[in-house]
Amino acid sequence: MSTVSATSSATSTSTSSSSSSTTAATNSLNYNDFLTLLLAEMKNQDPTSPMDASAMVSQLATISEVGQAVQTNTTLSSLLTSSQLMQSEVAVGSTISGTDVSSGATTSGQVTSVTVDSTGATATLANGKTVTFGDGVTVK
Repeated sequence: MSTVSATSSATSTSTSSSSSSTTAATNSLNYNDFLTLLLAEMKNQDPTSPMDASAMVSQLATISEVGQAVQTNTTLSSLLTSSQLMQSEVAVGSTISGTDVSSGATTSGQVTSVTVDSTGATATLANGKTVTFGDGVTVK
């Protein structure tokens, strides 16, 4: 979770727990699982009928593609967080109007801090209300 408050220009406290919990929540094969399965397949193949060379090359290409996709996702996530932090820094001290997270009522006020996490950016107003940045939020 990252927080931007009025007392500092930007405070970023990165935690890997949010990204690892997001990864754990998916029901798909991750990069390490894929490598483990491929190595197990290669170790346990029949020596009298080894894997076809073209199949091995195809699987190695798939390993490379999966690795690049993982790296791309990590980079995009980092860029998104950086972008949200920069936007949040600008919002601190500004007056915004939007829907209060707890009550659902429209509210406005001066932003005292902004919290950025995996779900997006949430502003805390001077009046104690919280507003999630998104459609319908106006920054003045």
